[in-house]
Amino acid sequence: MFSPTRDQSRRFFIDAWRKQGRGVPLTPLEHLAADLVSIHPEYHGLLGASEDALAREWTPEQGEANPFLHLSLHLAIEEQLSIDQPPGLRAVFEALLARHGERHPALHEVLECLGETMWRAQRDQAPPDGVAYLECLRRRLKL
Repeated sequence: MFSPTRDQSRRFFIDAWRKQGRGVPLTPLEHLAADLVSIHPEYHGLLGASEDALAREWTPEQGEANPFLHLSLHLAIEEQLSIDQPPGLRAVFEALLARHGERHPALHEVLECLGETMWRAQRDQAPPDGVAYLECLRRRLKL
């Protein structure tokens, strides 16, 4: 299993974005990453200033979300949707998509639940709970 370092993960998004801007051929995963960056214009400047992006820290106390964490969660969700893992995720996402009418806001609903699921797993030093993840999404559908 591949476990990139923080800098490797950040560099992946920076390089994918830079390659797309230069018209350099991308791998399928780089293409997906660059597409995710493209729908987040608030990150374009940051990814263009790669050395600053590699060194910067984002903490909850600063009130800013970590853009690399955000993009990584988006990437994880795209992979999960492609294989419907946990089982039923794709159906819940389709319902969220129907409610929102647009893909990006629906993805952000999923992102909130995935972030919470990952936080709980880290806090509890346990594997992510797929059942709780889906329950979080089903609660969001009822809002």
